[in-house]
Amino acid sequence: MKPATLQAELDVRTGGSFRISFTRDDGEYFQAGGTYRDVVPNERLVFTWAWHSTPERESLVTITLKPDSAGALLIFHHAQFFDETARDNHLRGWSSFLDKLDAFVG
Repeated sequence: MKPATLQAELDVRTGGSFRISFTRDDGEYFQAGGTYRDVVPNERLVFTWAWHSTPERESLVTITLKPDSAGALLIFHHAQFFDETARDNHLRGWSSFLDKLDAFVG
């Protein structure tokens, strides 16, 4: 199923926050948000991640960009999950997103 973003509010700076909302093709609605902990342009982005429905289950995402002969290498790390089920669900979601990103820029 292909998600469609309905809204994204981003204040991309250390201490800033974000909120995104989207629905899947089946109509299920999702909303997530967090706070940017570290922002280094063209190098690193660190932010918290929590679903609106379970704000107490905050996790941490780190995205690092490194120069590569082909352009840039994106290193994605998502940690501090509530449990293994949350980890596995996020793995599926992020993998799908990153596959689409690769197809778009590749």
